[in-house]
Amino acid sequence: MSDFSTSLSFAASGMEAQALRLRHVSENIANADTPGYRRKTVGFQEAMDTGLVETTRVHLDQTPLESIYDPNNPLADSTGHYDGSNVDLVVEIADAREAQRSYDANLKLFDQTRQMTQSLFDLLRR
Repeated sequence: MSDFSTSLSFAASGMEAQALRLRHVSENIANADTPGYRRKTVGFQEAMDTGLVETTRVHLDQTPLESIYDPNNPLADSTGHYDGSNVDLVVEIADAREAQRSYDANLKLFDQTRQMTQSLFDLLRR
């Protein structure tokens, strides 16, 4: 039985990690037009003692911010430029799709393990 619970734990940790990734992608998309906003990224690693998926700390993307020319903007400097964000919507949409697919794969593993456990219980009841 421990193999079933281990499989469920692995799948659940993967889903939790991808859900956090999607949360940060959503924040990035929502703030794409916010001046001075830096894209947030999160990494994954294997936990040493359990082998489950863990997320790393949230990192701010250090890609240079887009320089926007708008002399009428209150944030503009003496040259008429201000810092935009470094969010690329195409990259964010690709990250969101990848995270969703990974989440779905983990969900499928979770569901198949649950079905196998139920089938085992049904066999044991006979």
